[in-house]
Amino acid sequence: MAMLEVENIHVYYGNIHALKGISLTVEEGEIVTLIGANGAGKSTTLFTISGLLKPREGTVRLEGEDLRSYPAHEIVAKGVCQVPEGRRIFTRLTVLENLEMGAFTRTDRAGINRDLERVFKLFPRLEERRNQVGGTLSGGEQQMLAIGRALMARPRLLLLDEPSMGLAPMLVEGIFETIQDINREGTTVLLVEQNAQMALQVAHRGYVLETGQIALSDTAANLRQNEMVQKVYLGIT
Repeated sequence: MAMLEVENIHVYYGNIHALKGISLTVEEGEIVTLIGANGAGKSTTLFTISGLLKPREGTVRLEGEDLRSYPAHEIVAKGVCQVPEGRRIFTRLTVLENLEMGAFTRTDRAGINRDLERVFKLFPRLEERRNQVGGTLSGGEQQMLAIGRALMARPRLLLLDEPSMGLAPMLVEGIFETIQDINREGTTVLLVEQNAQMALQVAHRGYVLETGQIALSDTAANLRQNEMVQKVYLGIT
């Protein structure tokens, strides 16, 4: 049984049919990436897994349990946490307060303190700025904070939506190295990313979305060698 099973989901925005029967799996311990053009349905897929959108048809299961009836905050408590596109940190709260907000479903103070130290070890810059207001951080620091806040929920499955968006190339490499570190520490990752080259370098497997449907699925290594992927998403002619 896969950790995450998405089966034949259909999602609508009003009359717009955004997801047209998407099915995918994520095994425990994997990094799986979703790549595709803007509007292909990548973020909508994550919103549906997170419970922010409800499918009109199809199922979303976490270790065999159907998640469709649960509100988003209960899905977080079950171990699924999303880092949204655009970071969406609490700009008027300090770094420390943002991180503590990530643990809002938890009551184990000792465990929260341990995870706080873990986040500071992953992102030493955040420890340096723990009392700084989030809105004054750089874009890269805000992305670190958004990931750190999600980790404070102690997720088993981390959903990352465009973590490299708007970052300088040097920072992008660091973010992807951190994603691999998080995965090596035991967190399964489902990654949505416009930078297909980087995504396919760190992922184990990948899915290509086109207009709300899965066009391709394979190992990341095979997708990097696929002629269509090279031409359309990797800029190789």
